[in-house]
Amino acid sequence: MSEVRKILVIRFSSIGDIVLTTPVVRCLKRKYPDAEIHYLTKKKFTQVLANNPYISKMHLLSDNLSELLKELRAERFDFVVDLHRNLRSLRVKLALRRPSGTFPKLNLRKWWYVRTKCKGVMPDVHIVDRYFEAVAKLGVSNDKAGLDFFVAPELDFAMPFERYIAVVCGATYTTKQIPAETVCRLTADRRYNFVLLGDANDGKRIEAVGAEFGDNVRNFCGTTTLNQSALLVQNAEAVITSDTGLMHIAAALDKRIVAVWGNTTPQLGMYPYLPQAGEGAYRNVEKELPCRPCSKLGYDKCPKGHLDCMKTIAAEEIMEGVESLISNE
Repeated sequence: MSEVRKILVIRFSSIGDIVLTTPVVRCLKRKYPDAEIHYLTKKKFTQVLANNPYISKMHLLSDNLSELLKELRAERFDFVVDLHRNLRSLRVKLALRRPSGTFPKLNLRKWWYVRTKCKGVMPDVHIVDRYFEAVAKLGVSNDKAGLDFFVAPELDFAMPFERYIAVVCGATYTTKQIPAETVCRLTADRRYNFVLLGDANDGKRIEAVGAEFGDNVRNFCGTTTLNQSALLVQNAEAVITSDTGLMHIAAALDKRIVAVWGNTTPQLGMYPYLPQAGEGAYRNVEKELPCRPCSKLGYDKCPKGHLDCMKTIAAEEIMEGVESLISNE
């Protein structure tokens, strides 16, 4: 395109998916330094991009899309980058009537992979690389510099330990969550300090198993903002996490990651994205089961009733991954 002055990027949700779009935002700004990069997302995810220096303005969706469309039309965008590709983003593009680009979502392939469990169905391409197909028309390519997450300093927030391992206890779906019993067995290892992260429900799950933590554990579940959780991840020696938003924030912060996989699998293309560090910066811990993956997203309860994908992963296996990463310092 001859002149690009204002670009709209669309990704409505969720935390991890938005973080995965940040390389596109950065590369757009570097290709067109004088252009304004606007971002459309849901209001509740404002914190994810609040400190991103590449974004000129955010447009926030709450309930009324019609009112928001009036605001967007007034901006007169030169190009729309659709990184959500659903009916709502289509409605935005139709309303704006501007040149646009999107990416291959691979929903049919994902459906077939979940149904057949055949790994060969999915291409060996990370979703970040697929996102860049949406900006090919603009001549923008991936700089392979990884994800971005900009942590604002919390002057009144003190680190609990000098050295510690962060454990992300939560996830949107139960079938992705590291079981509370496994978390308790992990933290029983007194050789390490641990910081637990998650929401208030994760705190209740852990309390329900009667956990009595030693002085090597600080439980922050339900007590921190997203920025504070990211600050704790940033200062961690390593991060143990399931397939959830903080996994991608940890990757953006170049942390050593042990990714614990439940009902989803890395083959779905959303494993830790660390192109500069490579696979040596993280470890995948998972069980090869005939019922995995059972969904490309997750469930509130295991469809089979056993949750073997998570419950058969021993705390010792996870810590072996941590130790292998730390020993490579």
